[in-house]
Amino acid sequence: MGDNQHPHSSSDQPTSHEEGQHNNQRRENEFFSEFEDANRYSVHEVIGKGSYGVVCSATDTKTDKKVAVKKITDIFEHVSDATRILREVKLLRALKHPDVVEILHILLPSNPREFKDVYVVFELLDTDLHQVIKANDDLTQDHHQFFLYQLLRGLKYIHTANVYHRDLKPKNILANADCKLKICDFGLARPSFHDQGPTTVFWTDYVATRWYRAPELCGSFFTKYTPAIDIWSIGCIFAEILNGKPIFPGKNVVNQLEIITDILGTPTLEQIAKVRNEKARRFLGTMRVKPKAILKDKFPKASEKALKLLSRLLAFDPDERPNATEALQDPYFEGLADPSREPTARPVKVEDFEFEKRKIGKEEVRRLLYEEILEYHPQAKREFEGAELGSSYRSGEGDQFGAQFAAAQIQEDMAAGSKSAIARKSQSLPREKMNAYVKNAEEEYGERVKRQAAEQVYREKVNSESFSEGRSNGSPSIQDDISFEKEKLSSATAAAYSMTQSEMDEMIDVVETMSLDDADVEELERNARQMLENR
Repeated sequence: MGDNQHPHSSSDQPTSHEEGQHNNQRRENEFFSEFEDANRYSVHEVIGKGSYGVVCSATDTKTDKKVAVKKITDIFEHVSDATRILREVKLLRALKHPDVVEILHILLPSNPREFKDVYVVFELLDTDLHQVIKANDDLTQDHHQFFLYQLLRGLKYIHTANVYHRDLKPKNILANADCKLKICDFGLARPSFHDQGPTTVFWTDYVATRWYRAPELCGSFFTKYTPAIDIWSIGCIFAEILNGKPIFPGKNVVNQLEIITDILGTPTLEQIAKVRNEKARRFLGTMRVKPKAILKDKFPKASEKALKLLSRLLAFDPDERPNATEALQDPYFEGLADPSREPTARPVKVEDFEFEKRKIGKEEVRRLLYEEILEYHPQAKREFEGAELGSSYRSGEGDQFGAQFAAAQIQEDMAAGSKSAIARKSQSLPREKMNAYVKNAEEEYGERVKRQAAEQVYREKVNSESFSEGRSNGSPSIQDDISFEKEKLSSATAAAYSMTQSEMDEMIDVVETMSLDDADVEELERNARQMLENR
């Protein structure tokens, strides 16, 4: 840590500013006096806030490198949140690639049975691709090519590990000033084990942001996931890189399909048959015939080779999209693609994700997450394996680290109304260097307001309608993909809808994450009722 005190003679009276800094330094020294790792990271400022907690920039005093430390608070309040974090840290420990963000360290909590917060240390990048695109209208064709090459190279590695990302969008692509990109946010990713057939998941139709969602998913709530859906998302991101704005900014399912077909043309009956939602199929089947748009008119700055590859990535038929390996062999990458720089991964181990196949409780997911944290602490792991669960055999560096985060959050709150770190934005991108900051606070605030309004719409509809009774074997159970703070419904209310409290909680988990309009809510409720009737 740097020296936070201004020297003064014994006869001088310290100013209030100096006294405050002295107290801060003394408090940090008290917190970090026992273990080196707890004092390893010197926190600078808050650079991101989300539903799971806070991200601060920091310096690793061992390596003198800048890092990002993500504090995930009250992680076990909802088991679905904790399971998502467990899944992400397991996947990122297995996925080691230059185009995938890396977890450098996870701070060790003191008590395996009682810890609530987790501190995850990531490599720090300057910004994300959303900010890069937003701040720069002069990206060159070299930028276009190099960005897409990195995305496909990273996706090839991820897919050969039998992992599907499922939430690819510009905000989930980190960027550095040297034009380096890294894929991040694997909380919605899923491993797929081929011996069990294609992975079927509860796909809320809102898991991937609508604008980056493949057409075969529109309106679908259960789907067999394939790599082609990630490829579609990459195509949407590439189009945004080329043109500076989203290619398919749909307002709802119907509008999304309208916009897609405005550019791709009306799909054939064979292609329409691959769309899972019956309503979406009917809509496409009755749509007027549209010609395919001329991409050069839509993307005047793009090269012909770039547009040819874009049309392959955005094929309406998922079977016609190339996989990542095939896309890297496209003539667009001639002279850049190199198989030696495009490594494949070993498939993730089935046993590491056995918890995905069953419902687990809070204490089990706590144990599994603690065991995963121990992978970053070999000595503590050896001690733990010989210790009784719950014994405080070691002081937790994560517990001691909390004071720095608290101080950074206070500074961020005090900076309200000024240009705090979370609100800073880069104005331009040099041709060789990218230098934008991490988050746009105004956009985050707008998204939060929309989500709150959507939650209110759903609650009003739930209060006025009921789900039909019925149950049969063989139907998939409701499984949430992501969850924010949820409103717990009473047992009596849940019973009125022929759902268990757990099932109702999980449904609320899903709904409260969505950006819903009235049509979306009605579609969700129809699917929910049909699903319950068929059980």
